Amino acid sequence: MRTLNDITPPSRRREADSLTSAPSRQPLNLSERPFKFPYITLIVVLGIIALSIGALFYFSSAKVEVTPNTISAAVQGSFTASISSGNLPYEMITAQKIATQSVKSGGTKEVSSSSSGTITVYNTQTKSQHLIANTRFATTAGLIFRIHTAVTVPGGSPTKPGSTTAKVYADQAGSTYNIAPTSFTIPGFAGTPQASQVYARSTSAMSGGASGTVPIVDTSLEATTRAALTKALEPDLQTSIKAQIPEGYTLVIGATHIAYDTLDSAPSATTGMVDVKEQGTITAVVFPNAALAKAVAQSISGLNYQGEPLLLTPASNLVLAAPSLPEANAASFTFTLSGTASLLYTVDPTRIAAAIAGKTRSAAEVALTNYPEVKRAVIILRPFWRQSFPQDPSTITVVETNP
Repeated sequence: MRTLNDITPPSRRREADSLTSAPSRQPLNLSERPFKFPYITLIVVLGIIALSIGALFYFSSAKVEVTPNTISAAVQGSFTASISSGNLPYEMITAQKIATQSVKSGGTKEVSSSSSGTITVYNTQTKSQHLIANTRFATTAGLIFRIHTAVTVPGGSPTKPGSTTAKVYADQAGSTYNIAPTSFTIPGFAGTPQASQVYARSTSAMSGGASGTVPIVDTSLEATTRAALTKALEPDLQTSIKAQIPEGYTLVIGATHIAYDTLDSAPSATTGMVDVKEQGTITAVVFPNAALAKAVAQSISGLNYQGEPLLLTPASNLVLAAPSLPEANAASFTFTLSGTASLLYTVDPTRIAAAIAGKTRSAAEVALTNYPEVKRAVIILRPFWRQSFPQDPSTITVVETNP
């Protein structure tokens, strides 16, 4: 009897053997992997925290923003100022303008006149210097002018010479002496120390010198023209004097005086025309703003002013009245002021910083209410948890804000 068995082809046998001989795979167990601590993440987080804290301390600040106080009060009182010194000093400033208008000639005439003008004589000696009538003053070109009245020049110093004004007249007639502003020496002092210690300067042109035949203008036309010229000069003079005000000084309404001088007519560049000229000179008294504000505040009853620094604001409407403006180098000047003063307290950062150094926020707020210059104060302390100012006032920033 034949027995049939399953016969597996050799190729199938090899596959089966390989399957039975291959090791069995075990499933992956993730829980068996070793744990690693996130050191890098922790270091980054700690670094960010450290930098943030460092930045807070680096940019820490103690600051107060102060809005200064302002006062408006009526003023009516008498004041006395001293030239360049004292509690209320004053200074004199001047400006000059010439206006010219060409008009039709009305004929000619023969003239012979000498030029004249005003000079300022300076003296750097400590003693005064007397100059007799007819003292000569020479320009660098050799033209001679003389004073007709004796003058005395007060003493001074090389940095602040004494000075006085004087009118001088040309030694000869003619237009040659109608010169522009220049400097002068005194020939009579040649070879002496006074030659360099006493000198003069002019700030306006010499005029009036003429000789020969000159054109003339009809009287009524000249009068009308000169009236128009003086009217046109006033606003120009007011603008010019404001440009002369030293920094920190103020000019009060009524503290100016304008004088007009009739200059001789001269032939115009246009044939048959004559130039009519008028000269205007404006003189003003100016005061240091802070000194005048202090004097005004002291004159206001009921203000309880304790001498704190103040300034007069442009909103002030004060008018000065006096019989006349002071003469050049007058020792004092008495005047009255009336109107409304607008006073602005000035903030002294050192004074405010010293008042709040070492104080808590609330204590500093209370302390600042005792200072009349403080209208409002905003305290800024950083970092946010800081609640007091440092002991050293120099580390406190005080900023003045607009009222």
